Amino acid sequence: MTEELPPAIRRVVEDVRRREDADGRLPLPDMSDWDIFPFEGEMRVKRLEAPVFPEPARAGEPGGRPCFQCSPRPEAVLLEAAHWRLTDPGPRSVPAVVLLETVEHVDLDTLPPERALELGPLTCRIERAVRSVEGVGRVHVYRYGDGSAHFHLWFFARPAGLVQTRGSCLTIWEDVLPKRSAEEWRANLRRLRDALVAEGGLRVSVQGPGTG
Repeated sequence: MTEELPPAIRRVVEDVRRREDADGRLPLPDMSDWDIFPFEGEMRVKRLEAPVFPEPARAGEPGGRPCFQCSPRPEAVLLEAAHWRLTDPGPRSVPAVVLLETVEHVDLDTLPPERALELGPLTCRIERAVRSVEGVGRVHVYRYGDGSAHFHLWFFARPAGLVQTRGSCLTIWEDVLPKRSAEEWRANLRRLRDALVAEGGLRVSVQGPGTG
């Protein structure tokens, strides 16, 4: 089986198998001792499943589900400009979560040069808008891209003072903590949207090299 895998993946799988115990499980990671880790008590690492080639198609790719981001729910769109939109994934447990998406069906590696130039200023502007929401200690910015072939960037507002939610475990804590009420969520996103509009919204004009 492993002989058929690409060499780099085969080495990873072989190293995993050498480290597994008699039950086929790896030891717990160092992070299980961190103060920000959400769980305690007896835990086990899931068995690592065999690699899958070719990987399953993402939404928006041939053979995958239709791209849901190309036709977002109107009520989920907070702001939209010619090339970008900001969407609301629905109430979460943290003060605010929003997604920056392209209007055009492109991914990060196929962003037109003009959109790539706009991405940096937009990221900074949205981060400031999220921080304007009451109770935000820090803003985490994530790009995963394993579920959809349509570019999207996540902005997670970390609750101020909840120091256990700092760092890489924020999205796990976000799934554990109770969700905000619909009223509070809408109020927070209105404040975020208003702050972003005051700073220029999603319209960005960036002059590239040699454009004068």
